[in-house]
Amino acid sequence: MSSAGEGDAQSVLDRLPDRLVDATVLERLGIAVASTAVAIFIGLLIVAAAGYSPILFLNNLIVGAFGSERVIARTLRLSTFFILTGVAVAIAFRAGVFNIGVQGQFIVGGLACTMSILWTAPFLPGGAVGGVALMLIGTISAAIGGGLYAAIPGVLKAYADANEIITTIMLNFIAIGAVSWLITNPFGREGSTVVQTESLPENVGLPPIVFGDANFSVIGLALTLALVVVVAAVMTRTSFGYDMVTSGYQAAAAVYSGVDANRTIVATMTFSGAVAGLASALYVIMFQGRFVEPASIHTYGYDAIAVSLLAANNPLGVIPAGLLFGGLNSSSSYIQIYSDVPIQLIDGIVGLVILLVAAPELFRMAAKRAGIGGEDR
Repeated sequence: MSSAGEGDAQSVLDRLPDRLVDATVLERLGIAVASTAVAIFIGLLIVAAAGYSPILFLNNLIVGAFGSERVIARTLRLSTFFILTGVAVAIAFRAGVFNIGVQGQFIVGGLACTMSILWTAPFLPGGAVGGVALMLIGTISAAIGGGLYAAIPGVLKAYADANEIITTIMLNFIAIGAVSWLITNPFGREGSTVVQTESLPENVGLPPIVFGDANFSVIGLALTLALVVVVAAVMTRTSFGYDMVTSGYQAAAAVYSGVDANRTIVATMTFSGAVAGLASALYVIMFQGRFVEPASIHTYGYDAIAVSLLAANNPLGVIPAGLLFGGLNSSSSYIQIYSDVPIQLIDGIVGLVILLVAAPELFRMAAKRAGIGGEDR
């Protein structure tokens, strides 16, 4: 009996990787929710073991994300950037291309947005009409800047067989260094002790309706959600989206069906980088009103990897995933101010949540690429 029981247990363990890899969307959502709950529970145990009140910590976690109108505006603002950058990552990941360079594309797009607005502002009329025109110019410039910067590793992967993980990571550092120099020297604000560009014209910005927060606009969130729907439609309802996924995972099949796999890989990376650029345009126009030292910008592009993994690389799934990360980051700031819990402990718990939430989907992606799973065996 013991031998039979051990055999059954071993059989279950052997089937577990296949079961996880082939999980349905609802099952993966359940795994993500369960992982979040487990991570928060472990975090509370760590807080208690460190000598702090886990009940107070949990209360601050909730209040810090949704406790007041001002806090909700902050959560939604952070979530907006996480959603956009998460979609940028999801576009590439879903097509089998690992774009780890969204942070660099975000930075390049942000500078392109800022400088295009500053350079064209003297030639356009003031008021609302001129402001809208400048925002359109800045947004288009950001998308072009981010897209072109992402196209570089796309070309290297498609035509030189370069590992896109390495090239996109290195391009992040190049973007940070180059943009920092540009802001410090030719594009810097004269007489400022802070590394930043000149401020955008007063007629450039989104109205702070509903919440009355100058750093957040519901219009920005609405535009973000609309873009997510458009991206999801492109990925699932168009031949271009089908070609993207096929070229990323089954290049030979794509070529056999008449698709130029190399060109599609470049287009995928460009599309991904363009969305990252749009995220930075919203960051500049809605939040900063200028462009600042890249090293001081939050790591939206890096966190977006976990956001995308949590959403199973589904553009629509990025919305709740982005809200979770926005809430966690907002709570982190609140807890730092209104509790005596050390910042290192707070960051550790937030990192634990990210790790446990993203790990199942990361394993699933790695297993798919390794050929594990019922469909691939």
